[in-house]
Amino acid sequence: MIYQFRSKAGPDVIMLADLTKRIFDILGRPLEPRGVFTAERLPELIIALETAILKDLEERSQKPNSGTDEAAEKPKSADRLGQRAYPFLELMKQANAKQEPILWGV
Repeated sequence: MIYQFRSKAGPDVIMLADLTKRIFDILGRPLEPRGVFTAERLPELIIALETAILKDLEERSQKPNSGTDEAAEKPKSADRLGQRAYPFLELMKQANAKQEPILWGV
């Protein structure tokens, strides 16, 4: 399933269900077909997502990197939370700066 997030503050962001579910778990919010992130809640949600991204980077830097598993590491590096969540995080920051909500499923 694909989710499209909209805000008057920035361009639409489209994400697949796996990433959307992962982000919503981080934000402590159940994933529903429709919803809104209010402007009032955006600062705390931004902090939660940025903290998770930093934690993900830290965990990846602490894992031993062996040359024999190089092929196995490529999918993991492509799945970096910061890389995949960047467009959504930027939309959240833009919406927060302009005090606009983020909607999806409408």
